[in-house]
Amino acid sequence: MKMTSIILVAIFSLFSSLNAAAQDPSDSWTKEELRMANTAGDASYLTGEEKDIVIYMNLARMDGERFFETYFQDFVDQHNEEMRQYSNYSEMRISRTDNYYRTLQRDLSATKGLPVLWPDEALSIVSRQHGRDMNKNNFAGHNSSDGRTANVRIGKAYPKRSNAENLAFGFRSGLANVCMLLLDKGVPNFGHRKVILNSSTKLNTVGVSIQPHRQYRYSAVIDFVAR
Repeated sequence: MKMTSIILVAIFSLFSSLNAAAQDPSDSWTKEELRMANTAGDASYLTGEEKDIVIYMNLARMDGERFFETYFQDFVDQHNEEMRQYSNYSEMRISRTDNYYRTLQRDLSATKGLPVLWPDEALSIVSRQHGRDMNKNNFAGHNSSDGRTANVRIGKAYPKRSNAENLAFGFRSGLANVCMLLLDKGVPNFGHRKVILNSSTKLNTVGVSIQPHRQYRYSAVIDFVAR
């Protein structure tokens, strides 16, 4: 009886591994699509996870519905499993029935063929400086420790241009940061989501930085500008 149980567990584990491999989100995208989304591939000033922020935002813009059904679903499963270790799991988990999830599904289903975003070194320096400032002075917000707004900080690099800034906290990976910003849990007007999926203001250039943070472990700063 014990041997049978062990064999069944082994078979189930093998099947689960094979099934997970077969459901790799990348399998749902062509090599050409992934290449088109990877506008940060040659950006030597970005880390691998920072480059991932750019590619995942681009995939969501190129085909929101497919992004939702592939990479986003994969993230939700992994995130919820990781959150099981915490006593406030019910608050930390991502519910597939709440308003944030359902409206994201709606908004991504309506997103198709938006232009890709392009990384920029000067703008990434602006993002990096703000991330380091938040870590050094242990705060979280768009205004810098010396009182400058995001508009002023971005405007110094690109004056008289439309701009915006997204901040995320607690995640090191590019995919996690993009998914949480798109979900926008706790943000009634879905401001972060609207910036990533923007089309009207033509915010087509991005600066990206993931930095350590004293309180939240990590911060991600994504600055946008219209060029």
